[in-house]
Amino acid sequence: MRQIRITMPAAAIVLASALVLTFGRPAAEVAFGTPAAAPAVEAETAAGTAGQPGGQPGGQPGDRPGGRIGAPWVSTHLYFGTGRHNGHPPITDDEFNKFVADVITPRFPSGLTLQEGRGQWRDKDGDINREKSWELTVMYPTAEAHRRNADIEYIRARYCALYELESVGRADVRALVDF
Repeated sequence: MRQIRITMPAAAIVLASALVLTFGRPAAEVAFGTPAAAPAVEAETAAGTAGQPGGQPGGQPGDRPGGRIGAPWVSTHLYFGTGRHNGHPPITDDEFNKFVADVITPRFPSGLTLQEGRGQWRDKDGDINREKSWELTVMYPTAEAHRRNADIEYIRARYCALYELESVGRADVRALVDF
C-alpha cells in the first residue's frame, strides 16, 4: 500500500473541507449548533448533566435541543515524531510502545487511539525532516479540560526531554461524543 504524506496544516484544511462538504456548514455549528445554543451546552456542563444521554438525568439520546446526540467533550490529538537529531537512531516501535505504557496509559486509562503515519516538518535550523510518526487521540469531557491539560502537557514535555526532540504537535477539537 502506498503511503500518503500530508503536512499538519494541509490535514487541517482537508478535514475542515470534508466536514463542510459533509454537513454543509462549519464543524463548530455541526457540533454545537447555532451560537445561541452554546450557553445551553455550557449550562449542561455546569449542571453536571453533560455526560448523561440527552444532557439530562435519565434523558435519552436525541433529547437535547435540536436533537443532538452526545455530550460536549474535547478530542486532543498529539503528533509524535520518531526522528532524532545529532545522529541518534530513530525512536523504535518498542521504545514508543514503552512510552505509551509508562507515561500515557496511566494518565488516560479509560482509552486512547494510536495511528501510525508519516510526518514532515521544518526544524529550528530550517531543514525539512520526514519521519515515521504517531498520532495519539484522547477524548475527555469538557469539564475535565483543565485537569487533563496538565496531563497532556506533561506527556509532551516528557517525550521531548526523553528523546531530545523540539516538540510534540497538539490539536484540540470540541466534539459531541456518545459511547
